[in-house]
Amino acid sequence: MLQSDRWIRKMALEEGMIEPFVDSQVRSVENHKIVSYGLSSYGYDVRVSNRFKVFTNVHNSLVDPKRFTEDAFVDIIGDECIIPPNSFALAVSVEYFRIPRNVLTLCIGKSTYARCGIIVNVTPFEPEWEGYVTIEISNTTPLPAKIYANEGIAQVLFLEAKEVCEVSYADRAGKYMKQEGITVPMI
Repeated sequence: MLQSDRWIRKMALEEGMIEPFVDSQVRSVENHKIVSYGLSSYGYDVRVSNRFKVFTNVHNSLVDPKRFTEDAFVDIIGDECIIPPNSFALAVSVEYFRIPRNVLTLCIGKSTYARCGIIVNVTPFEPEWEGYVTIEISNTTPLPAKIYANEGIAQVLFLEAKEVCEVSYADRAGKYMKQEGITVPMI
């Protein structure tokens, strides 16, 4: 069952499911419009931090999930990130998540970015997973695209099961458990 803002608020405040937790939709900061973040009707709009890894071909790298090398990226820290045309970046959320054993989440892109050709990959947060979210951002346009740090990037939807799963992400010691920063592919 998809969970409402009341359930999300209760779980965030009483169980530490989302930290830091913003109890409402924030649409402007100091009278400047921003890409919204915070609690919504049936989800939570997560923020992207100021740390990014942008794909580059400077070192003539090959992207191989079994033999991934860091030279495929350029690290960027700043209030905004420019993703080159038809390129890709990894980022990390501001929020830390602790997902209950009877919950699965889906992380979907915000329509503000999607309408600009910027796609956030759909990523589940499995039962009992916890950590900062590594966010995958694709610029599908033939133009450079700007991402704003500390503003909304994606919405997390919370799906509560009628019964708990037999084996959770924590039970099987998932490789992305308790990730602290941008986490590249691991096998």
